[in-house]
Amino acid sequence: MAKRKSAKTDKRSKVLLESTAAERKSQDTEAGSASQTPAEIKADPPRVVKDRIEERPQIGPAKPVLEEQPEAARAEAAEENTPASEPVEVPVPEQPCGSPRRSVVFIGSECYPFVKTGGLGDVMYALPKALVKQNCDVKVILPRYKCIPWEYQQKMIYRGSFQMDLCADGRSYYVGIMEYVWDGVVYDFIDNEEFFSWGNPYTNLIDDIPKYCYFAKAALAALNYMDWIPDIIHCHDWQAALIPVYLRTLFAETKLTTAKTILTIHNLRFQGIYNIPTIRYWSGLPDYVFNKDALKTGYNDANMLKGGLAYANVITTVSQTYAGEIQSAYYGETLDAHLRYHSGKLRGIVNGIDYDIWNPETDSCLHAGYNISNVLEKKKENKRKLQEELGLVQDSGKFVIGLISRLTNQKGLDLVNAVLPQVVDEYTQVVVLGSGDRVYEDSFRYYESAYKGRVCANIMYDEARSHRIYAGADALLVPSQFEPCGLTQLIAMHYGTIPIVRETGGLKDTVEPYNMGLNSGNGFTFDRYDAGLLLDAINRAKAFYFDQRKYWDEMILRDMVKDLSWENSAKQYKDLYLSLT
Repeated sequence: MAKRKSAKTDKRSKVLLESTAAERKSQDTEAGSASQTPAEIKADPPRVVKDRIEERPQIGPAKPVLEEQPEAARAEAAEENTPASEPVEVPVPEQPCGSPRRSVVFIGSECYPFVKTGGLGDVMYALPKALVKQNCDVKVILPRYKCIPWEYQQKMIYRGSFQMDLCADGRSYYVGIMEYVWDGVVYDFIDNEEFFSWGNPYTNLIDDIPKYCYFAKAALAALNYMDWIPDIIHCHDWQAALIPVYLRTLFAETKLTTAKTILTIHNLRFQGIYNIPTIRYWSGLPDYVFNKDALKTGYNDANMLKGGLAYANVITTVSQTYAGEIQSAYYGETLDAHLRYHSGKLRGIVNGIDYDIWNPETDSCLHAGYNISNVLEKKKENKRKLQEELGLVQDSGKFVIGLISRLTNQKGLDLVNAVLPQVVDEYTQVVVLGSGDRVYEDSFRYYESAYKGRVCANIMYDEARSHRIYAGADALLVPSQFEPCGLTQLIAMHYGTIPIVRETGGLKDTVEPYNMGLNSGNGFTFDRYDAGLLLDAINRAKAFYFDQRKYWDEMILRDMVKDLSWENSAKQYKDLYLSLT
């Protein structure tokens, strides 16, 4: 993995901006992530576990059974005489002397590089790694999904196992702990083939509700079993939202009660809603938590995220603007009143990007690496190579707009569909990368066919190709209906690609609209969710690119020197941890 390049001082940035502006002065202007509505079903076990019911005498925290080993580990040991491969542990960076040490456990449903479906996976990887540099002792707890690549599975070390009472009738389940250490962070995987052997992390609510009731309780039980008592338990999204509820109820008499809980909302649209009997059965939680101030929602349903928000010590979300937006009816996904009630413990901290992964100077996916000193020439080279790769007309003078996104209605793709025929002309090309809803996949395929050589629709997700689009495009389009934080606009700026965004959530917090009078700002924006305003923003960016190239180039340099790393965000989280403990 590439090493992060050294930080640049403000002074050097200013000199580079001024010198580039001077060089360009004599030149002529160039021409160029669905609402989860519960279904009425009975409180039955998931299909995989239906035939494996065992009666147990009580509900409660873990009961250790030291001699047991995980099912997968027992099978592997029978097949091989050689010991399991040891994980490669990168030396922990030297800790800052003046910062008090805190222990933090992250609990969530996905984490790069083991399993990732969206921005949550990036945060669960990058933030713990950044917190290690802030003098935190960090552990991450994840499910051991079947889909985790074998290169990581084979390096996991068995740390113990036990039986855990889970359900309202005392039904008990196996909990195994497998450990992997990397970049100073300890990753503990909860091993249970009955819940996690199905492949993809998310399937449907019928199966996911029992799975994440089990995971939340097993994560706390594993901490008890290992006698690892953190200062902070940091939970993420609805899949881990029952943890603060468990901690204050079924685990109230354990050592873990000294820990403070933080629940981070990455996307409020997904909440873990199901009928009360099902969630009461699979969680084993007492009846009194199923009230309108905690888990109950509507007449007959329970909302796992809502319960976590009520019981957590602090609620965070991934940008300051989104923290305010979700307290309104438009963005609140029916939880706006609940969030307003708990607004005193609600904070917004914008995400960063991992410079070890996203570094245009050392990025092995690019046709030509570059930094701030040679970005203007090297981006042209990357553009031509990208055009060649995608079958577009090869001309570095074209204005290339990239769109890298899940193809869902959240991402503003209905606006894009409405204006795309007016955007694509002999001077403009559009590159789309992503997959999702069929209606958007088909519409972009149609536009590729209708505008050969000008539009390329990559209906897939290709990590390496996304890097090349960030490097080869001139602008990146992010017209989201709502966007809790957004990482694509941050990556684009770090790669010298100008963002065109709607002013919502993290997009508003991270992209300053261009001001011609002051020659300031780092992108082009529009406010209301309207196709005409999107088209206007694209046309303003296009005109600026062709008619004011030296100022466009200065904006590229401003974006590249902007600190978008996790360092600032991690410091804010560390300060929050200190204030709680």
